[in-house]
Amino acid sequence: MSRQNTVTPTAEGLAASVSAFKTRGLPPVEKWNPPFCGDLDMQIKRDGTWFYQGTPIGRKRLVKLFASILIREGDEYFLVTPVEKVGIKVEDAPFVAIDFEASGKGRDQLLTFQTNLDDIAAAGPDLPIRFVRDADTQEPSPYVRIRRNLEALIDRKSFYRLIELGVHHDGWFGVWSGGEFFGVIPSSELPD
Repeated sequence: MSRQNTVTPTAEGLAASVSAFKTRGLPPVEKWNPPFCGDLDMQIKRDGTWFYQGTPIGRKRLVKLFASILIREGDEYFLVTPVEKVGIKVEDAPFVAIDFEASGKGRDQLLTFQTNLDDIAAAGPDLPIRFVRDADTQEPSPYVRIRRNLEALIDRKSFYRLIELGVHHDGWFGVWSGGEFFGVIPSSELPD
């Protein structure tokens, strides 16, 4: 009779697995379908800080390594390797968009975002910007998709800069990027 080894996932084990898998660019996590091995005591806070066992992970290179194997299924987040899949907690979005560049004007405008982990994403139909308003305060939370179905919370200074680029279109106030219009708020709700 054969016995299956019990796997206890650790951050160190995941890092070693990913480091052993040599690739250019992002690992092909969408091709991997490993078994679920349990939850890891890892969390990404709203400000983009990664924690392991309650302690911030101070090495950006290690955080970028973990971010390269991050996937989202529904509202749950996992780190995956070819042999392991572990759940982690994400307080809001796994990335923070800390800056952006705008080029072009009007419908030809392109907004290119940079995250806290140096990802670059040009917003458009495949990488949309969305705005969620808090039901109680009506305060907006802006997001941009970075890759796959992973988003970045757009930081406050960048959000204010986005608003400065805003225009009215089809009854909405919003921004253009990559030929797509992203509505922030109905024009009728803005003061005159």
